[in-house]
Amino acid sequence: MAQRGIREYDAKRILAERLPDYIDDFDYDGEIALITRDTDLEVVAVDNPWVKKKRLVVKPDQLFGKRGAHGLILLDASWDKAKRYIQDNMGREVLVGTIVGTLDTFLIEPFVPHRPEEELYVAIKSERDKDVIYFSLRGGVEIEANWDTVTEIPVDVLARPEELDLGSKLPAGLADRLQPTAAFVRGLYRLYRDLGFSYLEINPFVFAGGRVVPLDLVARLDDAEAFWQRKTWRGLEFPEPFGRALTKEEAWIKEIDSRTGASLKLTILNPRGRVWTMVAGGGASVIYADTICDLGFAGELANYGEYSGDPSTMDTYDYTKTILELMTREKDPEGRPKYLLIGGGIANFTDVAKTFKGVVMGLEDYRDRLRDTGVEIYVRRGGPHYEEGLRIMRQLGERLGVPIHVYGPETHMTRIVSMALGGGE
Repeated sequence: MAQRGIREYDAKRILAERLPDYIDDFDYDGEIALITRDTDLEVVAVDNPWVKKKRLVVKPDQLFGKRGAHGLILLDASWDKAKRYIQDNMGREVLVGTIVGTLDTFLIEPFVPHRPEEELYVAIKSERDKDVIYFSLRGGVEIEANWDTVTEIPVDVLARPEELDLGSKLPAGLADRLQPTAAFVRGLYRLYRDLGFSYLEINPFVFAGGRVVPLDLVARLDDAEAFWQRKTWRGLEFPEPFGRALTKEEAWIKEIDSRTGASLKLTILNPRGRVWTMVAGGGASVIYADTICDLGFAGELANYGEYSGDPSTMDTYDYTKTILELMTREKDPEGRPKYLLIGGGIANFTDVAKTFKGVVMGLEDYRDRLRDTGVEIYVRRGGPHYEEGLRIMRQLGERLGVPIHVYGPETHMTRIVSMALGGGE
């Protein structure tokens, strides 16, 4: 499972559209607008006439928190002032923690007057064997400092969310807000479960005019749910983390991934690194990366990613070529070898022979560059037709004149890492 952050704009849009299915009389109107570099602000005013009628909040929507602490939230503003703020800050470089990034996406919504003591906190987080609901009467920017006020409510993964008894578990200090708050949190949890969330935090939310209004929201989705949620997630954007832009190669793999039912992922960590991986499976990719780091080669780890879900031969070929293009662009300055680890667990349904044909095609295309760059290849794989796949790889090594060490499921999954990086056979 990989957790993927979504914009506050999209999360609030989901709440406005879907939460009424779970809560009677829930009427959060979802008045919200997203502004990017390409947005015409005059068109925004036409499509969202409320921006000229209400006081506004403007803030970046780029997957980073503590926006208020960094002076990046404009409160209680007119439309003219909101426009000036966006124009002045669009494209501005800012430091958030230790990360420098460019502001390029803003959210606009109505300003909701309230007192700090009215702010409430709710969050839902998935763990291995349960979900946990967190709630506090002291929401807002100081929630971490007031964590002793947070009530934790564990929920078994097999429990029926609609039967969840929250009235007896929420703080008594809610008084006359207890029942509507319990209904809101219960409905929020049902939506969380049904729509594939892995984390959802609203900090704070308030009651305004008798209705719940989420003021600040953070959400992540479980990308293992992508197939089942293809309709409910339609149109959702999964932006890159703040301060990080996709390289040309990462963008290419992302494009391939978007048009296939398989999973193809690539993140470049250090393009001059000597240790490159082509790992089948998201879980296996974590294990391989951890093993490389444990052996003291974290600084040499060049990439992180996976190819899984039975990708086609051509998709695997394109993925392989992308890795090899990056890996063989330059030799190691000290003349040391580079290592390509083609690994994975024992596949359940991925045809190893079919995907290895794509890998072989890529390696054949880069034969001369592999030799010139001093690449050694270590392979470990199991699963359907793995014997044929490994046979193909062994023959390839003889044909290319490139060292290819081939192992099957009899060898521990990450043993090839220590073999390549100095642990011996």
